[in-house]
Amino acid sequence: MNAELLINVTPQESRVGLLYNGILQEVHIERNSCKGVVGNIYKGRVSRVLPGMEAAFVDIGLEKAAFLHASDVIRNYQAMARHSSEQRTKNIADMLHEGMNLLVQVVKDPLGTKGARITTFITIPSRSLVLVPEESGIGVSSKIESIEERERLKAIVELARKEINQGEEGYIIRTAAEGSSEAVLRADMLFLSKQWVRIQNASLEAKKAQIVYSDLPLVQRVLRDMAAESIERVRIDSRATVSKVRQFCQDYTPDFVDLIEHYPGERPIFDIYGVEDEIEKALERQVHFKSGGYLIMDQTESMTTIDVNTGRFVGHRNLEETIYKTNLEAAHTIARQLRLRNLGGIIIIDFIDMSDAGHRQQVLAVLEKALASDYAKTYVSPVSQLGLVEMTRKRTRESLEHVLCEACPVCKGKGFLKTPQSICYEIFREILREIRQFDAKELLVLASQDVIDLLLDEESDNLAQLQRFVDRNIRFRVETLYMQDQYDIVLS
Repeated sequence: MNAELLINVTPQESRVGLLYNGILQEVHIERNSCKGVVGNIYKGRVSRVLPGMEAAFVDIGLEKAAFLHASDVIRNYQAMARHSSEQRTKNIADMLHEGMNLLVQVVKDPLGTKGARITTFITIPSRSLVLVPEESGIGVSSKIESIEERERLKAIVELARKEINQGEEGYIIRTAAEGSSEAVLRADMLFLSKQWVRIQNASLEAKKAQIVYSDLPLVQRVLRDMAAESIERVRIDSRATVSKVRQFCQDYTPDFVDLIEHYPGERPIFDIYGVEDEIEKALERQVHFKSGGYLIMDQTESMTTIDVNTGRFVGHRNLEETIYKTNLEAAHTIARQLRLRNLGGIIIIDFIDMSDAGHRQQVLAVLEKALASDYAKTYVSPVSQLGLVEMTRKRTRESLEHVLCEACPVCKGKGFLKTPQSICYEIFREILREIRQFDAKELLVLASQDVIDLLLDEESDNLAQLQRFVDRNIRFRVETLYMQDQYDIVLS
């Protein structure tokens, strides 16, 4: 598959787009004013232990305390107590106490009102390997399918770590290590070992709630993590960044050095490839297919729901075949949209009902195959009794919508407004309340243009009846800055 990285760098932000055959698959955005913290390592202090939730809050120096679940302490705790005769426990109060200092790593950025999610299970990545200091095993990426290659890589790492760190630290062999020589793996292990020593020393010197290790900037991080992708070209629109990235690739990803090129064009690089348009479409609720069908995607606090519709697609043979083809197209589109929008957590997909069990299985198979290229871990369950497909996608960073958008100040994120007629009737009720409570001679209604027009036109009969009932003069004034559902009643 023809893969290409486009990198747009400005003083305010960095943006990276991953294209497959000219179609945008992923977009990463990092702003200087609010950089992500995933991968950063902190010396934190436990501020509160909650046995009832099997969790603790840890101060790591961010605006909100980070959340540490018992399951993210157990591995580390068991590793420390491996040679102890004491019975292991899962009670977080037995592992942590308030004021305790911990070395923790962020695994999820703060999302909405929630603080960062952290773990004591530290991992330090390089191009080919991931160092796991608190473990002693050697794991191999499941994407390396050859048994011979898996065994070869494990043997190299096993032998080298005895010489470098006496076999006390664990490693995960990444997909990018496939085909790597012993020299390359040894160099990575030496780098990671030295990095871990530096982190430990920084932790000893650090005060409470202080960062001791920062992950790489966005551009370098993407190049490191996508070393296993079949990237054919990396185009960057900043000369200064090209120089930095080439230097970085000399150390981390030598294969990428010759692929990096500067884009000197006057038109923005994202405009040339249509990336800006794709980003705008990824913020819309509807996603249209070429056939005429479409998706409705709604992102909520607890989950994302996706509804599949045939739309203008009428098919050629029969209804079942039309539905089947629409669902197949939807499966491909859904996989791409989840990756592009960076949607995570629980996802509910409402495919169009199919009576043929074979068609249902094939749609699920296509969805799982399309998700296989996603870097985020996914799980897809069978079709439920209600005809829904439930799936999860690992969430570490905020979605594209949360990065680029905020709640509408008019509807406060509800997604809808009361109609002018509803506001008119609210005004009628409020007038009655005010008259019964206060002795006013006259009332002035301040509202938007649409509401005032409706009051003086279609609702004029009802308004006249109300005036006779309250026996008061009611005046109206348009407030151009008022939203449709805003109004005030002034007594005089």
